[in-house]
Amino acid sequence: MLNPSILQPGQEQHEVFKSQVTKKKYCQYDYRATNGELFSTVAPTLDLARSKRDKWLQQKGWSA
Repeated sequence: MLNPSILQPGQEQHEVFKSQVTKKKYCQYDYRATNGELFSTVAPTLDLARSKRDKWLQQKGWSA
């Protein structure tokens, strides 16, 4: 089980799970930005979750 409260700035964590509703696999992803702000998302793959993170960082004007 993920625990975003333990993430240090610049760290990420992820976990793959199977939805009981859709029966598909998903990736729960958390990333703590260098300023301490938390980003969380669910995506079909880790690569897509990281892409979402990168887009979020870009929108904020930050970098990973």
